[in-house]
Amino acid sequence: MSRKSYIFTSESVSEGHPDKVCDRISDAVVDLYLGRDPEARVACETLTTTNRIVLAGEVRSSNPVHADEIEGVARAAVRDIGYEQDGFHWRTAEFSNYLHEQSSDIAMGVDASGNKDEGAGDQGIMFGYATDETPELMPAPILYSHKILKEMARQRKNGERPEFEPDAKSQVTLRYENGQPVGVTSVVVSTQHQDGFTPADIRELVRPIVAGVLPDGWFPAEDEFYVNPTGNFVIGGPDGDAGLTGRKIIVDTYGGAAPHGGGAFSGKDPTKVDRSAAYACRWLAKNVVAAGLAKKCTIQVSYAIGVSKPLSLYVDFHGSGQVDETRVEEALMQMANLSPRGIRERLGLSRPIYARTAAYGHFGRGADDDGGFSWEKLDLVDELKSIA
Repeated sequence: MSRKSYIFTSESVSEGHPDKVCDRISDAVVDLYLGRDPEARVACETLTTTNRIVLAGEVRSSNPVHADEIEGVARAAVRDIGYEQDGFHWRTAEFSNYLHEQSSDIAMGVDASGNKDEGAGDQGIMFGYATDETPELMPAPILYSHKILKEMARQRKNGERPEFEPDAKSQVTLRYENGQPVGVTSVVVSTQHQDGFTPADIRELVRPIVAGVLPDGWFPAEDEFYVNPTGNFVIGGPDGDAGLTGRKIIVDTYGGAAPHGGGAFSGKDPTKVDRSAAYACRWLAKNVVAAGLAKKCTIQVSYAIGVSKPLSLYVDFHGSGQVDETRVEEALMQMANLSPRGIRERLGLSRPIYARTAAYGHFGRGADDDGGFSWEKLDLVDELKSIA
């Protein structure tokens, strides 16, 4: 039997966190290629450190993308995040590009040919999750952690809070009773800041942002409100700590409230099921919960490299279901084509929509008019209600 009363914590990191800088650059490269060729193949890894940006990976495109264009989108991503520091500056950082052509062995397994459909880009397992504890159908701890940092970034960029610098982290701990969040027990925020400000100064700048994000009456006790608990945080970003693409996969998904298959998202085109199938699982789980079939839903799929059909589909309602999970598994297999091509076409993933996903979570965001976050649409609800 699952626990009904407990305390649970999730963390988020800002767009200026070293790893998130790398995710943003890698996804900017994906967008560049997909904007040029919707069938492009991209697997781009980024490393950042003190005044240095390094790209590596494999690409393929029928429409050439030049090295200076790649460097341009990488520097533009860093500029948009806000890095103009001595130790990391969008204009002066050294840039190295080691992207090369995709392996012909991988291409042979993935590409459609003759009677063979497009295959999965790798073997693996992917998960999706939804819960009714927030209107976004996301776990509350990760949702609030994202919102705190997103609001801090908004105020930093519009000039309201110029004291903040891009690198930041947040962490929210909630108390659950009867399976639902009822209050906050602690909040931790660490933010890079301009020199000359004390920890007490930064604490009072962060306070109204946290209070504005949390529900009324949920602000933690003063001794459980931690801001820059180590003291000074002037040196940050890639100057303070090296960054790599794909190191914040729990931040990207459900904050630890649900399983994770282990594959990162950023830097990968949508033929990579690490990304596209995880999006599809979120889409299905969200529609299941929105249809009232369960209060919580976890969905898992699995693939073999070069094979188009999924090897398995698993649904778990965590004891909260109104119908049998097996019936839902059968219905979902009928409703959704979960082959790599089927996912890509149904969700419209072969578009330059990925740089925006690189910070503040890939899930729990509203669907955009241009197709971004299409996996958040509730377009299966009526069909799913029919099996209740």
